[in-house]
Amino acid sequence: MRDTKTIEKFLKTKEQKIKESNIFRNLRKEVNVGANGTQKYVIKKGINKGKIAEWKLMITQVSVYH
Repeated sequence: MRDTKTIEKFLKTKEQKIKESNIFRNLRKEVNVGANGTQKYVIKKGINKGKIAEWKLMITQVSVYH
């Protein structure tokens, strides 16, 4: 006996998953990079309180302290 029912069921579920993934990809909204101040970090304590730290400076400072 052939397994046509199971093969057809498998193909149907596979097609459904592909359709769902395509819909999900197309309906995603773009993210505004840096919209809420996520690009840079504001120093909260110490001498430089309130200043914006750039990533390069943060890396060098962390490597010096550790």
